[in-house]
Amino acid sequence: MDFLHNFIFGVYPYLATTVFLIGSWIRFDHEQYTWKSDSSQLLSKRGMRFASNFFHYGIIGLFLGHVVGLLTPHSVFLAIGISDMAHQWIAMSAGAVFGSACLMGAITLWLRRLTNPRVRAASRWMDINILGWLALTATVGLLTLPASLINVEAGNVTPMINLANWVQSILTLRPDPSLIRNVAPIYQIHMFLGMSVFLFFPFTRLVHIWSAPFGYLGRAWQIVRAKRV
Repeated sequence: MDFLHNFIFGVYPYLATTVFLIGSWIRFDHEQYTWKSDSSQLLSKRGMRFASNFFHYGIIGLFLGHVVGLLTPHSVFLAIGISDMAHQWIAMSAGAVFGSACLMGAITLWLRRLTNPRVRAASRWMDINILGWLALTATVGLLTLPASLINVEAGNVTPMINLANWVQSILTLRPDPSLIRNVAPIYQIHMFLGMSVFLFFPFTRLVHIWSAPFGYLGRAWQIVRAKRV
């Protein structure tokens, strides 16, 4: 068990990150015609607006929340007046809201891919797989909330701090799997599922995230002239 724990939380993060970066680069270099979101909205619009909006707002909120919550040093939160308990409540509340939105959107999109004949015919296996995996990851993430609530009621913020310290140890190339050896198994399962998303990333439609049109926000004005009859 020690070997498996150390591999998953000491080696697997680097394996997933390497595949994520190098795989994305190779796909962009060799298969640019597949570098797209493969939107199926033209095939069927039923429920698409609800599902797509909930999924995208949810997953973006979760990503930003995890980045801020796990990568910000503990001392910074204390310096700006956010106590450990307040930090825990913020994380739980944001996770519940964005996690629920992501889950509802992902399940709806996943079922749409499975049950709509036109959409299913235009879907690759990985299109269906990645939506199901994201839905599973969001589900397990929401299941961590009861464990977090128990910790809050007991005044125990150690698991939250250890999770953040583990992520930071990975990024500083000083992995310390022992930090999370004693956290609840549901957290460990959630982290494994989340890391696996990066492993699958280069082989799915998610690569279009790299090409997010941020430049659109600073684009020049477009001049539109009405046609005079």
